[in-house]
Amino acid sequence: MSRAFHRRHHFYTVMLTSVLLGTGQLAVAGQQPKYGVSVRAAKPAALAKAKTYVWTKSQPSFDKNVDQQIIAAVDRELTARGFTKLPLGPSDVVVTYASVSRTDVDLKSKPSADGVRRQYAVGTLVVDMRDPANKESLFRVRMDTPIDSEPEKLEAAINAAVAAMFEKYPKPSAR
Repeated sequence: MSRAFHRRHHFYTVMLTSVLLGTGQLAVAGQQPKYGVSVRAAKPAALAKAKTYVWTKSQPSFDKNVDQQIIAAVDRELTARGFTKLPLGPSDVVVTYASVSRTDVDLKSKPSADGVRRQYAVGTLVVDMRDPANKESLFRVRMDTPIDSEPEKLEAAINAAVAAMFEKYPKPSAR
C-alpha cells in the first residue's frame, strides 16, 4: 500500500477518535450514566415577562405519535404556567424540543450464557425556550431516563418526564 494511503488512513483515524472523545461518545469502563433532569439555562426575569410562544422544529422524534405526545405534554405545562400558544408570527418565546433514544448496557449485571449483559432503552428529551430576538436560551432543560418503549406505556412516560422537567421551571418571584 502506498505511503499516501497510510497517511490518509492515520489522519482519518485520529480525526474520528478526536470527534468521539470530544463528544463524549467513548465511555470509560465502569462509568455509570446519569439519569434525571438537568437545567442548562434559566433566565427567570425574562421568563416572567413572557406570555406567548410559538413552536419551531429542531430534532423531533421520528415517530409521529411520540412527536405529537411530546408537543401536547409541553403545551400542557406551558399553559399551566400562563403561556398562550400562537400558531405563527411574533411571540415572546420560541419553543423547540429534541429527542434521542439509545440503548444502555448495565455493566454491573451478570452476563448471560452468551456473554450479553442486560440492556435497556434510554430516552433523552431536551426542551428549549428561546428569546426570538437574539436566540438566547431562557429555559433549557434536559431529561435522560430509561424508557419502556411499549406504545401503551410510552405516553404516560412522556407526560411524567415533561412534568418532571417543568418542575425545574423558575418560580414567579414574590413581589
